[in-house]
Amino acid sequence: MRIAITGASGNAGTALLRNLQGHLAKKPGSLEVVGMSRRRPDTTREPYSGVEWHTVDVGLERDKPRLEAALRGVDVVVHLAWQIQPNRDLEQLYRTNVTGTRNVLAAAKAAGAKQVVCASSVGAYSKAPKDRRTDESWPAEGMPGSHYSRHKAEQEKLLDEFAAAEPGISVARLRPGLIFQRDAGSEIGRYFLGPVYPRLLPARPRIPLLPAPDDLIFQAVHADDVAEAYWRVIDQRASGAFNIAAEPVLTPRELARILGARRILPIPMGLLHRLVGLAWWLRLVPTDSGWVEMAAGAPVMDTSRARRILGWEARTSSVDAVKEVLEGIGQGKGISPSPVLKPRKP
Repeated sequence: MRIAITGASGNAGTALLRNLQGHLAKKPGSLEVVGMSRRRPDTTREPYSGVEWHTVDVGLERDKPRLEAALRGVDVVVHLAWQIQPNRDLEQLYRTNVTGTRNVLAAAKAAGAKQVVCASSVGAYSKAPKDRRTDESWPAEGMPGSHYSRHKAEQEKLLDEFAAAEPGISVARLRPGLIFQRDAGSEIGRYFLGPVYPRLLPARPRIPLLPAPDDLIFQAVHADDVAEAYWRVIDQRASGAFNIAAEPVLTPRELARILGARRILPIPMGLLHRLVGLAWWLRLVPTDSGWVEMAAGAPVMDTSRARRILGWEARTSSVDAVKEVLEGIGQGKGISPSPVLKPRKP
């Protein structure tokens, strides 16, 4: 089986490469892996070694011939390429995230691929109540105040249109919660806190007080568990949408326990939204208040379809995944062969 992965040097892509290498070790020669990214990693080092690599920007018109050439002869296309920074350049983000998805789908069709598997997100969903679980039938129309959510919703529409137009191609999408691993610490810190604040954190971040809003309720999953879900979708030629998240659901009380904090009078989510918006406007943080809106509105996902159809179960708890990434942020952890996941310099 020949598998092509866009965004293969990122958080989920690196975990998927590790996963595929594990299967290759058990059955040598059973898989051929093609990796694509805007910046080429060091392909002499694991997990990027043994991969046919192509440097491609999926959103650029001039790179379409490279994309088509990279996908020639593949059986499965796993589309992970996505940008969340630069947060202030929405035109560039749209080009990579939405136009890039459109280009990948067209190239997959031209290549004669049998399956397309795409990285969607819990952020694709419309606003949902937090007091019950929602399955994959919940509308994936995004939240208007978040560019990430809007782009994910547009991506979902492209996948729906492609699946309807190409019934001979199996189309699947994963909608994971927040994807964490220790080696993504440097990247996540840089993308969401900027280049300075992560350096001020201790190696094991702890805070004394936590005024988190009551509705700051979310789900997380370890990158290796997401990678296993991708593999199961590929191996079973599954189609449709799959919610992917670990247990337990993370509440402010659980977050306070992880951080060793005492929970105090919570600030309203609306106030947090305004504070983050002001900090972004003052260029104190690199991410805008749309991320707060998405956190407040994202559903608590029911993952029973992934368990029932794929036989998938998270091996790492959401609590341990959060602990890993917090340590990774504090210590600036990363993977030096990847330009995206590079460790923070001391």
